[in-house]
Amino acid sequence: MFLNHSSRAVRQQWHLCRGLSRRAARPPPSPFSPLAPRAFHGSRALLAIKPVLLADIGEGIVECEIIQWFVEPGARVEEFSPLCEVQSDKASVEITSRFAGVVKKLHYDAGEMAKVGRAFVDIDIEGDVKDEVAPPEPAPNEKPTPSPVRPSTEEVAAAQVAVSVDHVAQGLPKQKGKHATLATPAVRHLSRETGVDISEIDGTGKDGRVLKEDIYKFVQRRDAPPAQQTPAATPTGALSSLEASVTGPQQETPTALTRTQEMMFKSMTRSLNIPHFLYADEVDFTSLVELRGRLNRVLSKPGMNDSQVAKLSYLPFIIKAVSMSLYKYPILNARVDFESASNGNSKPMIVHRSQHNIGVAMDTPSGLLVPVIKNVGSLNILGIAAELTRLQGLAVTGKLSPQDMSGGTITVSNIGNIGGTFLSPVIVEREVAILGIGRMRTVPAFSTLPGEEDKIVKRQTCNFSWSADHRVVDGATMARAAEVVRAIVEEPDVMVMHLR
Repeated sequence: MFLNHSSRAVRQQWHLCRGLSRRAARPPPSPFSPLAPRAFHGSRALLAIKPVLLADIGEGIVECEIIQWFVEPGARVEEFSPLCEVQSDKASVEITSRFAGVVKKLHYDAGEMAKVGRAFVDIDIEGDVKDEVAPPEPAPNEKPTPSPVRPSTEEVAAAQVAVSVDHVAQGLPKQKGKHATLATPAVRHLSRETGVDISEIDGTGKDGRVLKEDIYKFVQRRDAPPAQQTPAATPTGALSSLEASVTGPQQETPTALTRTQEMMFKSMTRSLNIPHFLYADEVDFTSLVELRGRLNRVLSKPGMNDSQVAKLSYLPFIIKAVSMSLYKYPILNARVDFESASNGNSKPMIVHRSQHNIGVAMDTPSGLLVPVIKNVGSLNILGIAAELTRLQGLAVTGKLSPQDMSGGTITVSNIGNIGGTFLSPVIVEREVAILGIGRMRTVPAFSTLPGEEDKIVKRQTCNFSWSADHRVVDGATMARAAEVVRAIVEEPDVMVMHLR
């Protein structure tokens, strides 16, 4: 019995020593391991540097151009502070910060293409701007060291002027402000149109920013003829040199596409893969001209206009007529879905959409843009006109957001305010129809009143040109839908009966 107890104790001691030796030989666990010992109230260390990812800013947009940076490495930013401005295929957007901290790295330079879903700036959320270090207190028997006196603003400005004069005197290139190459999208578009490099211009804006006036002055100085003395007689070779420049070899100057032209190049290339067919119709605007005149007279009276619309155009009536026709022919408000067919699981489908989001093609200083009026079916004529005015103002100033440019279901393009009677509009991607409006003309026509069929009267007519996707829309459907729009425009009082 005693031997059994002794041998059992010896075995237990042997197993215990063996386990301790194995544990001593095992490497210590990683501090990031879930099995690592943790102190009381301890937590894993968080990474201080956070990469900010470029979020999805629109339908199908995979990259965008960095227009300008509002920060630089070492700058302190707060949450929702603006970081940069980007230009996508839709519009320009201002990107804000998700964190508060110090900017550590900019992954792209201005003018480069940034990828959606990838980091474009790193922010140190635990860092801070280096504060000024206070001088150490002097010893009791030591004389205090005088602290450096910070120069005043006037002294700094005078020093900068002296440096600039010194550079000019020595023939060195003039230093520009730290934001000399930064400008708004409108200014950058103007520089591309005039063929001017912004970095060559001395900006007069804040911190050396380039303004439109700076570009105009630069172009005026660049294109001004050199001051020369007027010759007493015309050189004999002047006429021959002029003839040589006219009859010489053809010269071609390559020019890069602007951002808006690149957007149109890509979207129209995709749109022309759609098989189009054209349907044109002539519409009598006489009654609409009279109704519009009466309504504008009412809007001009004091106390009769509570909206922001000072004057109605013909376009809100046409947009409302198109929306009313879509209730009867919803196929024109649909889109063709190829995504499910690309996987080999099913055939192409027609996706019907409940809201009428009508895009309006606009001619802007930066090119053709198509903002969208959302849910036209729930708007009246004044509501459509107010939204149209808002979008036109944003389009002219280049401030349309991706939300203003996305979600369209059908498009209306009014080329008549510029000129042209007929046109063949191109269908926008993810849509199946588009309406082109020509110029309104005054023409003689026979009266439609009973007993006056032989009487010649003056009529206001306009041509509507429709393009439709022939894969899902046939000619008969397009003709019937166009007839509904024509009937509503020719009898605009019908809209009153269908107000919602």
